Parts: sequence; C-alpha cells; structure tokens
Amino acid sequence: MDLRKSLFILPNLFTVSSIFCGFNAIRLLSTAESPAVDPARYQSAALLLVFAMFFDIIDGRVARLTRTQSAFGLQFDSLADVISFGVAPALLAWRWALAPLGDLGVAVCFLYVACGAIRLARFNVIATREAGVSTKPGKYIVGLPIPGAAGMLIALVLANHSVHGRLFAHPAAVALLIAVLSALMVSTVNFRSFKDVRLTGWRPLALIAAGVSSTVLVGAWLGPAFALPWLLGCYLTFGLVESAVTVGRRHRRRRLERSSLND
Repeated sequence: MDLRKSLFILPNLFTVSSIFCGFNAIRLLSTAESPAVDPARYQSAALLLVFAMFFDIIDGRVARLTRTQSAFGLQFDSLADVISFGVAPALLAWRWALAPLGDLGVAVCFLYVACGAIRLARFNVIATREAGVSTKPGKYIVGLPIPGAAGMLIALVLANHSVHGRLFAHPAAVALLIAVLSALMVSTVNFRSFKDVRLTGWRPLALIAAGVSSTVLVGAWLGPAFALPWLLGCYLTFGLVESAVTVGRRHRRRRLERSSLND
C-alpha cells in the first residue's frame, strides 16, 4: 500500500469522529426529557460537541502536517460542521431553552442552521481556487466561524449545568443570542484565524499571557465551566472591536483623500 495515499485517510478519520460526536449528541437530545428532569443528558450532549470541536481542530492540523490537504477534505469537513456545529447545537439550544417559544423557537434554530450552512459555503468558495485546490489559510476569516458560534451555545449549557440550572437562561435572551450569532456568521466582519501567530516579540506573548491569566481567574472565581464562554466572548469582542477600528481607519483615510483632492 502506498504510504502517501494512506496518509490522506488520517485527517478524514478525525472528521468522521466529529460527525460521530455530532450524531450521538442529536441522538441523546432526541430522547431527552426537559433539562430540569434530565440535566445529565444535556451535559453529555454538550460534552460530545466539545469533543467534536476538538476533532475539528485536529483534522485540519493533521492535514497540514502531513501535507494531505485536498478539495475533498475541505468539502467533507464542511459537511461535518453542518451536522456537529449546525444541526446539533441548534437542537441543543431548542431543547434546552427555546422549546417554550414554540414555532418562534424553531424558526430561530432554523435561522442558525441556515446561516451556518451559508457561512460554510462562502468559506469554501473563498478557500479554494478556480481549480478547486485549497489555498493557504489567511490571517483573517470573513464572518464568525460556525464552531465559534456553536461553542458559545455549548459553553452556556455546560456553565448552566455546573451551577445546577441557576444560570439565567430566559428563552427570549437565548433566542436573541442565537440571532446575533447567526448574523455574525453571515456578516463581513473579519475574525482572526490565529493561524499566523508567531511567538516572537512582546505583543503576542502579552496577549497570550493576558488570555491565560484572565481565563484562570474567571475559572477560579466562577468555576471551570465558565472559562470557555469567557474565552469565546473575548474572541467575539476582539473581532468586533478590531473590525470597527479597521472600518474607522478606512473611513478616515478616504476622508483625507477626498479633502486632499478638493484642495
């Protein structure tokens, strides 16, 4: 057997593992009682999706390390993401908090899945050349990545379970959060991919130190389950602030160019 060809199977095995976790999360949620009656099942489903996120991170890293990136792998990974970070988190959110909203809750969850699918389709178009060959990952990605949006919902469920359901989870508030996450996925806001980070210079090291120390403090103060929503919240805030600063600079530059032409 050609070793080179065999290596192409390796990253796809991690992608299959992500699908397996997403499928089993859906299976658990489809037979779950209410969160008050069966909280452990919701925690198990959320943890399965955390494992799916881990496998999703690993498959891309393995593909780059073994130089086995392919158009098939890109499309396969996106299909896996629709299941594990689109359908499964939407079902988790609906069963956990949005069921009391009835059809409105279903519509909000469908909006999330649809925006996630659009986000993945747009990413695939941007990430491939005309010949269908994957391009090198850039410094920024357009729109909130669907694993990040899913991670926020998963993190809230886990944090709520850690405090025995005492976390404020009003259906309207959760619906608003999902609507915001959906809009961010299909937006043109640039979020950092962090695939170009180099541990040289004081700025990257200071940023990492601040992130680690603040996460440790939040975990020690509120509990380890709150570390993930804190990190994801910081990522969202950082992306929005950086995008706003970039837009402001662009507008100022255009204003200066127009004023110089008028002079």
